[in-house]
Amino acid sequence: MCGILAVFGCIDTSQAKRSRIIELSRRLRHRGPDWSGLHCNGDCYLAHQRLAIVDPTSGDQPLYNEDKTVVVTVNGEIYNHKALREKLKNHQFRTGSDCEVIAHLYEEYGEEFVDMLDGMFSFVLHDTRDNSFIAARDAIGITPLYVGWGLDGSVWFASEMKALSDDCERFVSFLPGHIYSSKQGGLRRWYNPPWYTEQIPSGPYDPLVLRAAFEKAVTKRLMTDVPFGVLLSGGLDSSLVASVASRHLADSEAACQWGSKLHTFCIGLKGSPDLKAAREVADYLGTRHHEFHFTVQEGIDALEEVIYHIETYDVTTVRASTPMFLISRKIKSLGVKMVISGEGSDEIFGGYLYFHKAPNKKELHEETCRKIKALHLYDCLRANKSTSAWGVEARVPFLDKEFLDVAMSIDPEWKMVRPDLGRIEKWILRNAFDDDQKPYLPKHILYRQKEQFSDGVGYSWIDGLKDHANKQVTDAMLMNASFVYPENTPTTKEAYYYRAIFEKFFPKNAARSTVPGGPSVACSTAKAVEWDAAWSKNLDPSGRAALGVHEAAYEEGAESKNAGTTNGPSHKQQEVLVENTTTVA
Repeated sequence: MCGILAVFGCIDTSQAKRSRIIELSRRLRHRGPDWSGLHCNGDCYLAHQRLAIVDPTSGDQPLYNEDKTVVVTVNGEIYNHKALREKLKNHQFRTGSDCEVIAHLYEEYGEEFVDMLDGMFSFVLHDTRDNSFIAARDAIGITPLYVGWGLDGSVWFASEMKALSDDCERFVSFLPGHIYSSKQGGLRRWYNPPWYTEQIPSGPYDPLVLRAAFEKAVTKRLMTDVPFGVLLSGGLDSSLVASVASRHLADSEAACQWGSKLHTFCIGLKGSPDLKAAREVADYLGTRHHEFHFTVQEGIDALEEVIYHIETYDVTTVRASTPMFLISRKIKSLGVKMVISGEGSDEIFGGYLYFHKAPNKKELHEETCRKIKALHLYDCLRANKSTSAWGVEARVPFLDKEFLDVAMSIDPEWKMVRPDLGRIEKWILRNAFDDDQKPYLPKHILYRQKEQFSDGVGYSWIDGLKDHANKQVTDAMLMNASFVYPENTPTTKEAYYYRAIFEKFFPKNAARSTVPGGPSVACSTAKAVEWDAAWSKNLDPSGRAALGVHEAAYEEGAESKNAGTTNGPSHKQQEVLVENTTTVA
């Protein structure tokens, strides 16, 4: 990942302003420690902090067209850049960077080229010929982007809030799948897939088509000129990513530079479920496996730094971001700069346990659509910012545009949990990779019950966080929370503790408004709470709040029965326990 900052329409064009832009851009250097670039033109500035993944030697940014009249600063990867270059044979390219195609595509097609890009990206482009500019964000919001407005009429764009929050009167999260145009005025959506309308699809389920689409999504993400690996928790989603990557690595260009042995990485408290499961998958696939441990205290000590980097106070996101933040530091210490991860599967296929209570296929499909649309505020934010904190890039094949089109066109009846037919959650994905002739994974792993990342790393992690927060936040502080934090008022001591840390770094009203709120049970959206009358009395991000779904469900009125224990639940409970909305899967 890289870090971008762009400012248009500054009244002050002095050397002091240039120095200020450089200072603010430096706040993003963790995202791109390899090089810094700045383009100034009148009252416009485009800054870039580079993490070199493709063409490390010549791909420094900002990037230009032939006569340097079009300037672009990009964070992301364009996986189809070679195919796009074939459409631009009358253009002269200066670098081998995948992102350079953006400047030339704009020159050739104008503002309507964004849908041609296959990848994850946030970019800002300046056309110096008429002093216009555009900014765009990828379809799902895998890469972060914020837009802000200064009191002097200036418009700001940045990869992270920390680069513009001090200098903007107002700022918001830039909507995924949208483009901002100074010519046309404001935002418009460029990404318009059929599923976005939430109409119920009726497409057939062909397991081989679904499998092929996912294999293609994984293999295109092997595009790299630097060492890489896979985040492997031992759950279904990350195990499928590792399995497919290991199968196709030998045929990729990356193997010529880095060998055909896939590296996998896992983190957890000693003895945690993820460590054991990941080791089993790694042994089966024959990967070079790296296992890391952390203690509850080490996680607690990192909380302030984690919240500063992920820029949210959402409880579930903080819980899962901390181990991901810690493993990213370990990964970077090994010289690895890119990882492939399993985010998005649960949203697409209805993998969370509360989907067991979906009353019909219409409700299930609409909920999956809502979940995908919100990913940029939760799992995408976590995966990107937790890894970028240490200059590591995370790629997510489940959120590939083509794969999404295939998966979301299937009649959602196939995604319904049907115990009478032997279908557990995500059955259509499991079944697609159930190959007896050439197995991708052992059966018991392929059909393993879902574990979420903050649980799988070790159950005492969540208990430790709650205990720590209980010591830091008094009963009186929580009682008066609605007066101190009237917007998105924290309802637990853990939430209050994270909110206080967030406010220390980002005190403006605009900052706290970038974080979503509202009722949720077991990771659901507010709408899905209506699926079960009991849930409205037991609002909690934990999967155990999904009363009646599994054996670890809370007893009504006894949610905190075991809150202080560190021994964790029984083995059976460990198989089904879900604490958190955010996963590495």
